Amino acid sequence: MSAKLVTVRLLFADDGAFHHEEVVIPDESMAGYDRLIDCLMEDPDVLKRLHVDVTRVCSAELANESATPKNSSPSKTS
Repeated sequence: MSAKLVTVRLLFADDGAFHHEEVVIPDESMAGYDRLIDCLMEDPDVLKRLHVDVTRVCSAELANESATPKNSSPSKTS
């Protein structure tokens, strides 16, 4: 069985212009990191899949609606 994949949306800045890219990484790779950017820079399985020039990254966020960060708590509504 293959691992569950999640989509990450990266926002880059290039000479004053901004653009985004979406990449796919294994869901289980995020488990060992508090910050998504650390996962992108350090996780061996992620590094096998892609290279991210983190000097140009402005933000990184999960793009899947069903996926939630491992270190977040559910929001409370009144």
